[in-house]
Amino acid sequence: MTNGLEYFAFVPTGLPPSLVYDEELIGLLSDADAAVGELAGVGGQLPNPHVLLGPYVRREAVLSSRIEGTQASLSDVFEDEALHDDPTADSPDIQEVRNYVTALEFGIAQVRGGQTVGNALLLTLHERLMAGVRGADKSPGAFRVSQNWIGHRGSTPATALFVPPHPDVLPGALSAWERFLQERGRQMPPLVVCALLHQHFETLHPFRDGNGRIGRLLIPLYLLERGRLPLPLLYLSAYLEENKAEYGRLLQRVRTDGDWEAWLRYFLRGVLETARDAASRAREILDAYERAREAVAGNAHSARLLKELLRNPFVSTTRAARLLGVTAPTARNAIDVLKTAGVLRDGLKRGRTPLYVAHAFLELFTRRG
Repeated sequence: MTNGLEYFAFVPTGLPPSLVYDEELIGLLSDADAAVGELAGVGGQLPNPHVLLGPYVRREAVLSSRIEGTQASLSDVFEDEALHDDPTADSPDIQEVRNYVTALEFGIAQVRGGQTVGNALLLTLHERLMAGVRGADKSPGAFRVSQNWIGHRGSTPATALFVPPHPDVLPGALSAWERFLQERGRQMPPLVVCALLHQHFETLHPFRDGNGRIGRLLIPLYLLERGRLPLPLLYLSAYLEENKAEYGRLLQRVRTDGDWEAWLRYFLRGVLETARDAASRAREILDAYERAREAVAGNAHSARLLKELLRNPFVSTTRAARLLGVTAPTARNAIDVLKTAGVLRDGLKRGRTPLYVAHAFLELFTRRG
């Protein structure tokens, strides 16, 4: 009961469910697993794969935040970072994306350092995600102690589309979720566990705000923990956004009908499509980089700056000088060489600061799959 209103809250059964692997599901799992393996191989071919991780993380941050209503584009985020060292952005939307980047990069570092995906990591991720943005007043870094619900504006728990578990039930449900990941889940295919952990997390809805973004963060982090992707380049937000209605419908069908198989088919199709796109994109970026590297091979400063453009395709003279550790005239010369080679173009002027953009990289980073 909340504010005198009686309502029913959903209490999920524990993981794992009893799954029926028919031919279609087995085929999808095999294809998706092969696509993830191919992506891992492509990542290993990159000259410095950790450089390329930054744009992939930022693209995911933009797309995941967009699902929640944030309007910042990937170009906006790149431009903001090229102009400001200060991590506090002027735009609230860009700051939300930056928080997502901060949370995801923190999670990657923690998992690489040996931390497992579980409740402790959830809390620290959530604290970083919600710091100083919309929802900062909704207990960042703490599980909820009040009832939340999913529904149309103005709905109540009695009229909501879905009501997650009551806060009294939540601690035990979260402990069981974590225990599954650390015990039974270790004996199951990682992609199947990813599908189960994401659906169950969204059903528990353990935070007052930010559950969707945290739930999407968990997918690459779990694959990283299991060693399935040595470099976390697989992000599903673009697929989930494009298939949002089906996503919500299938999450709910698990709750109402126990139809885990339909959810698994949807999830694995997303992994397959996304992994193939990420691998293709990485190959194209590598090809574009190699062509540009050959074009500026005679200038050491330009070649070094080119590597930095893989992190962020926008650059100013001030930023180039700082990245290269050189004077402004030397930085301008490095930029001019890249412009002559067709790698950089004049971008928009922000205040008194001219920006230059590596258009080929930007198009590959921003292209829809």
